[in-house]
Amino acid sequence: MSNIDIQVITQYIHEQSKPDAGRFVFSYTVTVSNLGEDPAKLIGRHWIITDASDAVQEVQGVGVVGEQPRLEPGESYTYTSGVVLDTETGTMSGHYEMQRDSGEQFNAKIPAFALVPPHAVH
Repeated sequence: MSNIDIQVITQYIHEQSKPDAGRFVFSYTVTVSNLGEDPAKLIGRHWIITDASDAVQEVQGVGVVGEQPRLEPGESYTYTSGVVLDTETGTMSGHYEMQRDSGEQFNAKIPAFALVPPHAVH
């Protein structure tokens, strides 16, 4: 059990999207909370981004938004990033690579979330 809680809020960015050109821009704000008893550092990310045509992009990298936050027990870290889809809707999921002070590494699962513009919600 990783004891890392991950919450995501998405937003459709109308001003940057160009539906006629197949460009749909979303921001996502992630809050990573350490619910465990040991500090943990977010050292990497692995995203799986799937659009409505089942086209998949995988994104892997060091940290998030240029940072590798270390979370003490009870601490949270929030950041905002963005994604561009070729279709109006899609999903994202994945995991964060975390490391305890002891050097032990583990993955914190990012639950799947939907990328949907407000006008597409029924």
